[in-house]
Amino acid sequence: MPHIHEKIDFCVEVFIVYKDKVLLRIHDKLKIWLSVGGHIELDEDPVQAAYREVKEEVGLDIQIIGEAHGPTDQEEKNRGYKYLIPPRYLGKHPVNDTHEHIAFVYFATSESEDIADSVLDHEQGMETKWFTMEELENTELVPNVKFYAEEALKELGK
Repeated sequence: MPHIHEKIDFCVEVFIVYKDKVLLRIHDKLKIWLSVGGHIELDEDPVQAAYREVKEEVGLDIQIIGEAHGPTDQEEKNRGYKYLIPPRYLGKHPVNDTHEHIAFVYFATSESEDIADSVLDHEQGMETKWFTMEELENTELVPNVKFYAEEALKELGK
């Protein structure tokens, strides 16, 4: 999706765990290992964006970890207010000198390790890999990606 604002965009990052592995992808432009994720569209909330990005990029059905806290049966009485699953972490990083991203970082599980190629043309054929904790330790990763991937495995790995 194109940027929705010249100064800042909101994005999701999803660290997906299957058994004792976490999924990372080579970013199509940056050429570094990152989680699955991308921009939050104008018509969706961060949780919807997380599910959509994962389905688009790797074809997995996931379960986002966490709970929406609040009386969810009260949505109609509460002016349509919806309680969302909070992200595990929030982060901010520059994209360039004039633009930055605020990232909602989610942890998720998958019942399958079978991934599909991205439905998006510019992301097709990107390298995707399930990493064990040992492989994470022996792979050059940017610090926040390494931290989130290790934390996801500590919390969710079997």
